[in-house]
Amino acid sequence: MKKRLVQKPWFYWIVLVVALEMIAISVNFFYAPINIAAGGATGLAILLDASFGINRSLTVLVINLIMIGAAWLLLDKKTVKNIIFGSFLLPLLMYITPSQKIVEDDLLAVIVGGAVFALGIAALYRINASSGGTTVPPMILKKYFHLDPAITLLAIDMLVTFFNIFVSGLNAFFMASFSLVVTSFVMRYTEAGLDHKYQVQVMSQDKLPEIKKMLESEDHAMTIFNVRGGYSANEKELVMAVIDNQSYGPLVAAVHDIDPDAFIVTSNVVKVHGGTFGI
Repeated sequence: MKKRLVQKPWFYWIVLVVALEMIAISVNFFYAPINIAAGGATGLAILLDASFGINRSLTVLVINLIMIGAAWLLLDKKTVKNIIFGSFLLPLLMYITPSQKIVEDDLLAVIVGGAVFALGIAALYRINASSGGTTVPPMILKKYFHLDPAITLLAIDMLVTFFNIFVSGLNAFFMASFSLVVTSFVMRYTEAGLDHKYQVQVMSQDKLPEIKKMLESEDHAMTIFNVRGGYSANEKELVMAVIDNQSYGPLVAAVHDIDPDAFIVTSNVVKVHGGTFGI
């Protein structure tokens, strides 16, 4: 069986290193120079660096080692395997990546830093890897207490973010909280894709052959379903097509030109794998 690209070892390692380096860049170039801790082990490292001058990469390494130990004792070995490489690589990359302020405006720094951080995390999720750190406790809490990991991870990040008040002031807390929102927003659209599609379902009493012919002439891939009317109980055919944004308006207009009474249902599709679209 032919392996998908994400299953090839060389691709895994390239994505892992690039993703972790993006996280290191977000910390060393955007967050740390303005002492903003936006959650996670890297956030704790920034707080300890700002308060006591402790090396950030060393703090992340120690936290990750503790989390690897906790995962080894309380979680399955597959989870340990998924986090172990990132747990060691991230502090190494943080150590060798220069740390300097490249954006003067603090708000712009947390926006760009949040976006770069999100791209790195999303890439790790894509290859089923992790940078370790505070992602481990939510997995433990889910296994033993059935708590939603998304909620517990957010709670941990907010707790780390809260300590900005004592280190850098209330303004830093609000900036860090805003950065979490930016990160969440960018991750959502990175994982689902920016090029959204429409799924269009069409039913017609007696013009369906003409509608199918029109779809074929426009090179729209389609699927035919046999359905039954809920009121009449008559057997009918339903045409389903997935189209891009710019084709939606012309398609609906063309269907109504053929049959003004055609029944059309449209829904958003965030990602298409295989077929005409996507990979």
